[in-house]
Amino acid sequence: MTSTDLRPAPPPRSTARRALLAGSVGNLVEWYEFGVYGAFATVIAANFFAPATGAGAGPGTGGATALMATYASFALAFFFRPVGALLFGRLGDRLGRRPTLILVVGLMTLATTLIGLLPTQATVGAAAPWLLTFLRVLQGISAGGEFGGAVALMTESAPVGRRGFHGAWQSFTVALGLLAGAGTAAGLAAVLSPSALYAWGWRVPFLLALPLGVVALWLRTALEEPPGPLPDGTPRGTAAPEPRRRGEQAHAVVLGVGRVMGWSAAGYSFLVVLPSHLQSALGVSFREALPAAVLANLGFAASILPAGMLSDRIGRRPVMLAGALGVVVFALPVLRVLQSPGAAPGANVAALLFAGALIGLMAGPGPAMLAEMFPRRVRCTGLGLAYALANAVFSGCAGLVITALTARTGNTAVPAYYAAGVCALSCVALLTLRGHDHREPLR
Repeated sequence: MTSTDLRPAPPPRSTARRALLAGSVGNLVEWYEFGVYGAFATVIAANFFAPATGAGAGPGTGGATALMATYASFALAFFFRPVGALLFGRLGDRLGRRPTLILVVGLMTLATTLIGLLPTQATVGAAAPWLLTFLRVLQGISAGGEFGGAVALMTESAPVGRRGFHGAWQSFTVALGLLAGAGTAAGLAAVLSPSALYAWGWRVPFLLALPLGVVALWLRTALEEPPGPLPDGTPRGTAAPEPRRRGEQAHAVVLGVGRVMGWSAAGYSFLVVLPSHLQSALGVSFREALPAAVLANLGFAASILPAGMLSDRIGRRPVMLAGALGVVVFALPVLRVLQSPGAAPGANVAALLFAGALIGLMAGPGPAMLAEMFPRRVRCTGLGLAYALANAVFSGCAGLVITALTARTGNTAVPAYYAAGVCALSCVALLTLRGHDHREPLR
């Protein structure tokens, strides 16, 4: 009998579909909230971080300093993601994927709903930003645990030759979540007056996370955990054996960070931070800036699943490299088009869709690529930690760095330089990918 014969049989397609649905829906809920927070950054700045001037003070009360404070809170949540990746990743590797995924989506739903109920600075003074920051920390811990468990579940349940496509659903539901968040914000901005939006309208998207979270919990509770021992032979409920060579796993985490940091930086520069940058740096109104995020996220969502499928055919490396190199070459021209007052509307739309599509080329194969880097016994922890660290440094800090550098230098092209620079470094790490990894069974 060959070693290949000892590998677990591929899961039934029905099991793969259930795992795909249960893993995807939680991602949508988690990233819907991050999309909402990014879209409403200037509104949150006015309500929680600007000098109190009355409830719903309205546009213009935040300023660059308040916006940077808002993004500092945003960044703090990202820096707690590695904590969540370690905590929930170890639970997922020891106890199974299902209980971990239930815990993380429950925590995110609770924290997001409470943000929608928070009193503002005008009501409770200096306590308001601290309460918001505490809830952002809980969200960061939850999001850190979500990625590793969801990707492990999706890729381990994938049929042979479809791992890239199944893993891409994680990124696709992230795109849907960001799109839903930006779209909800754009819809509210279209139907509410600015004063109503700043006074109470901003709460609505956060409160909507409650019914979404209940649906996610129901789906994950119904998910079947495979009976018996874990795939490595460890009885369920006991600790899995530690890797024999810890240094190799640490090296894999660092290499994973390098491979996804371009995706992280470019994604948040163009998909989340862009509306606030257009408002603070170029004086674009809140209502005018939000469609930019919606269009970029549409391009992002449209390219993810095709990119994942293509990576199952030709490998992860050429698809992800094409996205990273595309950002290096086109980030500045895209931003110049958006900043040009004489640009035709069609050119703006095309530029935003194209920018989002380039990021999707990295995000589609990315989850499967990370899953293939780690053995089963440490997969949740390893891939979750690599992704969380990359996001903490290069996504969480994106809004803060871009806003601060733009204010200091007066250069409105900072987002393009930031995204292109990080993607250039990521290309070096992506070159280390082997061309046949996508054809090998998961370890």
